[in-house]
Amino acid sequence: MPLENQSAGKRPNLYLTGFMGTGKSSIGRELARTLNYKFIDSDRWIERDVGMKIPKIFEEHGESWFRDCERRFIEEGHPNEGCVVALGGGLVVPDGMIERVEQRGILVALFASPETVLSRTSRSKNRPLLQVENPAERIRELMAQRDPIYRRVGLAVSTDGRSFADVRDAVLRIYRFHCAGIAASKSQ
Repeated sequence: MPLENQSAGKRPNLYLTGFMGTGKSSIGRELARTLNYKFIDSDRWIERDVGMKIPKIFEEHGESWFRDCERRFIEEGHPNEGCVVALGGGLVVPDGMIERVEQRGILVALFASPETVLSRTSRSKNRPLLQVENPAERIRELMAQRDPIYRRVGLAVSTDGRSFADVRDAVLRIYRFHCAGIAASKSQ
């Protein structure tokens, strides 16, 4: 899909999606520094906008209401260019959300194994979907549901067994390659 509001010389937003614990926020912060872009975490934006933490949002309003907040974030919650945006793990799951994000910028999915995700998320209490008796089983269930959706993105990087710098550089190469393609298509 063509990017909205993009013209020659502009800096398309870079969006990172993937399951929780794949490195979207940590890699995103570093990519923003490298590119001299603003870093935005969609979950933190929603928390500030709503005035409560994610677990409290889920408890008081439910997951469906939270997904509506995510949709609003994509539609009006951030600038049209010059941002690296770490998306919540479920943001692209509802029908049409991948396409909405891709209209706003370049979308890259990060992947990790269930074991890696568990080790990265096991100490966090800010993950309402993992506040269950068996988080490892819940991770496998959610990944089985979501991985086919993330794979539809087409641009993907595995974070398993790779250094932080290697993952950052892989995403950066993808982003720059696609920016060059956008610039070339606009000059024709």
